[in-house]
Amino acid sequence: MTSCLRFACLLGCAALLGGCASVPDEPPARRRSGGGGSAVERREPVIPEKDRVLYDYRLSASALRAGRYDEAKSRLDDAILRIGGIITNDEQAAKARGLFNAESSKPFIGEPYERVMAYYYRGILYWRDGQPDNARACFRSGQVIDSDPVNEKYNSDYVLLDYLDGLASTKLQADGSDAWARAQANAGQRFSLPAYAPANNVLVFAEFGYGPRKYAAGQYGEQLRFHVEDSPSRSARLVLEGGRRVIPLPAYDDLGFQASTRGGRVMDHILGNKAFFKAGVNAASDVALLGAVIAAEQPRRRDRYGREVGGGGNNDVAVGLGLLGVIGKITAAATQTQADIRQWNNLPQRLSFAALKLPPGEHSGRIEFLDREGNVLARRTRSVSFTVGTEERDTVVFLSELQP
Repeated sequence: MTSCLRFACLLGCAALLGGCASVPDEPPARRRSGGGGSAVERREPVIPEKDRVLYDYRLSASALRAGRYDEAKSRLDDAILRIGGIITNDEQAAKARGLFNAESSKPFIGEPYERVMAYYYRGILYWRDGQPDNARACFRSGQVIDSDPVNEKYNSDYVLLDYLDGLASTKLQADGSDAWARAQANAGQRFSLPAYAPANNVLVFAEFGYGPRKYAAGQYGEQLRFHVEDSPSRSARLVLEGGRRVIPLPAYDDLGFQASTRGGRVMDHILGNKAFFKAGVNAASDVALLGAVIAAEQPRRRDRYGREVGGGGNNDVAVGLGLLGVIGKITAAATQTQADIRQWNNLPQRLSFAALKLPPGEHSGRIEFLDREGNVLARRTRSVSFTVGTEERDTVVFLSELQP
C-alpha cells in the first residue's frame, strides 16, 4: 500500500475516533467556596441554556415534594414561559434537523407527557393558592398538549386533566358535566369516577411509582423508545382519624402508558432519514476503500518479452478510491443520528386524586401504598399531617412516594 493511501486510511480512523465523544447527562457543578453558607457561596451548577427547561422541570418536582412551593412555582413558571416561545420558533431546533447537528443540541422542551406534567403541577399549585380558575387553565393546556391540535391526530386521554377541569368549573359555579363525562370515557371500565361535590374542601393529589425512561434504539440510535418498569405500588389510600376514615387513591393515570402510546414524532422521520444517509455513505465508503486496497495490491505484469510492467499496482486509482472512501467515512461519522434521550428523570408513574370534606383544624394520619393484590407495602407507608383552614378556599394536600 502506498504512503498516500496509508495516510488516507489513518486520517479516516482519526475522524471516526473523533466522533465517539460522549456528552454528560448533567453539567458539572462549579467549584464551591469552602466554609461558606451564603447563597452566593453555594453556587448552582452551570446549566447550558439548551437544558434550562429540563432543570426547571426536575427542580420543580423536587421542590414540590419538599414543600418548597414558591421555588416550585418559580421553576414551573420559567419552564412554561420558555417552552411557549421555543415551540413557536427556534433557530437551534431548525439546526438540529441538519445532518451534522444532534437532536440534543436544540433547547429541551420534553415529550408531550413531560410538558403535560409541567402544567399539571402548576395547576395544583394554583389551586393551593386559591386560584381554581388558573388551575383549570393549566389542566386545559395539558389537554391541548396531549391532543396534538396541529396534526389533529390524537385526543387527550388523561382522566385527571378532564376530571379536574370539571371540578374547577363546579367550584366556580359553572357546569362541569361535559368534562366529567370525558373523564369517565377515558377511565372506561377501570374506574367509576365520583360525582362532584362542591362542599368538599380538601383536595388530595397523590403520585407513586417511577416514571418512564427514554433510551435510543436502532442501528445508529435514531429511534426514541421508552422503558417502563412497572412499580409495585399500584394504588394508595389515605388513612385518617386513627383509621376510622380511609380514602382510596386509585391510579387514574399512568405516565408510562402516556409516553409509550403517543405515536411517532416529526423528528423520528428526520432521524430515520439521517440514519439512511449514514448507512448508505458508510456502505459506499467501504466499497471505495476495498477498491483502493485491490488497486494498490495488483500483481506486476510481464510483457511478451518477460519484462515487468505496471509498477506493482495502479497507484493513482488506489489513492483516488482511498481518499473517496475516507471522505465518506468522515461524512458518515459526522452525521448525527442519535435520538434525544434527555429526560425529566424524577417523574412518577401513576397519578391519583381524591376530594373530601373535613372540619377546620389539624389532621394527621398516614398514606399507604398497595400492591396489585391490595396488600400494604409497609416500608413505603408515610406519616401525613396538614391543616384545614377556616377560609373559603380549598386545602390542597400533595402526597408523593418519590421523596426528594
